Amino acid sequence: MHNDDVTEHEDVDELLDVTTTIERERDEYLNSLQRLQADFENYRKRVVRLSEEAANRASGDLVVKLLPVLDAFDLAQAHFASSPTDESEALGQSRALLLDALAKEGLERIDEVGVTFDPQVHDAVAHVANDDGSGQIVDEVLRAGYRWKGGVLRPAMVRVKG
Repeated sequence: MHNDDVTEHEDVDELLDVTTTIERERDEYLNSLQRLQADFENYRKRVVRLSEEAANRASGDLVVKLLPVLDAFDLAQAHFASSPTDESEALGQSRALLLDALAKEGLERIDEVGVTFDPQVHDAVAHVANDDGSGQIVDEVLRAGYRWKGGVLRPAMVRVKG
């Protein structure tokens, strides 16, 4: 009987070794699967982000191409400001429709007068002296600038006082 106990004990040890090996392999496969799932999730997020960035760049490129159209509308509106006609009113409405449509997509116009000069959003092309010491203030906007989804597409061309 004692010999049977030894054989039985060896069988149990062998089963424990096999079980331990199987559990270790299972854990390795589980870890590999978890890493693979995490890698795939990171890949998916990166592809979505790159796709969104590409779409934003493409739409920003289109808006840059439309800036001369907006400038033409601005010039026409300024030209007809002193003599309103049905045509100038229709032109103003067309301009407003285009600006509204682009604003809904992320376009912001930079055309504020009386604000502090900011070289990030303003391009100073003229300077007027100011004796009150109030700092550099945008005195006149010569050509509007635009932001697209937070980034400056084109700085506003301004005259600075101060």
